[in-house]
Amino acid sequence: MFKNMIGQSPNFESLLRSAGLVAATDVTVLVTGETGTGKEVLAHALQQHGPRADKPFITLNCAALPETLAESELFGHRKGAFTGATGHQIGRLQAAHSGTVFLDEVDSLPVALQAKLLRFLESGEIQPVGETQSQFVDVRIIAATNANLQQKINQGEFRRDLYYRLNVVPLEIPPLRERMGDIHLLITHFMKAFAGEHRLSPATFSRSAMTRLTQYPWPGNVRELRNVCERLCIFLAGRVIEETNLPYEILHQASSEKPVFALPEFGIQLDELETDLIRQALSRTQGNRTRSARLLGISRDTLLYRMQKYGIS
Repeated sequence: MFKNMIGQSPNFESLLRSAGLVAATDVTVLVTGETGTGKEVLAHALQQHGPRADKPFITLNCAALPETLAESELFGHRKGAFTGATGHQIGRLQAAHSGTVFLDEVDSLPVALQAKLLRFLESGEIQPVGETQSQFVDVRIIAATNANLQQKINQGEFRRDLYYRLNVVPLEIPPLRERMGDIHLLITHFMKAFAGEHRLSPATFSRSAMTRLTQYPWPGNVRELRNVCERLCIFLAGRVIEETNLPYEILHQASSEKPVFALPEFGIQLDELETDLIRQALSRTQGNRTRSARLLGISRDTLLYRMQKYGIS
């Protein structure tokens, strides 16, 4: 359904199924995921496959807004409302009337402005800076963050009531390391696309180079993979890409990493350790087995099998 969302891993296909249902509605969506996972791509897909597809889609990077101008950018201002306001300016919400506003890095909004955003979400009304009358605006909100909003709430940096209002439908994009089976598919897609875009002969990969790429954990997620593919497509057009042609960080990642777990000299009981980790994951997610499986880096079916194996309920 979403042609720009590439992947066949079970957790990614589950996300796409949920997104397909959500796209047909006007419900507020909170997209979460690490940097580079494709939150804005998903937001575009939700808009393009929904009832507002032919209406404005306006993106606002909340982290890039100077605090002094954030309210004006979002709600607009009247001439003379503040020093430098030499004319009327409509805000992003008003400009997107009947369409969609994507609030990227929404956790970066100043707390005072969060209250005004909450009011808009509840009433649909905006009040430009310096204006005495409110205006109704018909806009769908899709927000995104790579931050832990619960932690932000506990630190007093994000309003709990706004979180609940944004989190009507949460969509979490899994990091690339949790869907390693999609890497080959993504590489094939990007290399073909960039060869066409730059009018170059397509490059191919040796077996060892592809193996190294599919084993790399991609801390920058799909964005990092996309950039590497474009670089290789340009510099090695029409060639067979060998392992030695890969970027330094990929070739040296394995040898430079410290072990995730240091094996004690006296050894361990592997079954006990595995049982303990499963119980910790279930406790941290309040029993949510899908999220627990993600924390453990395994599929949900594998988790259920191991829970049954160890008698964990």
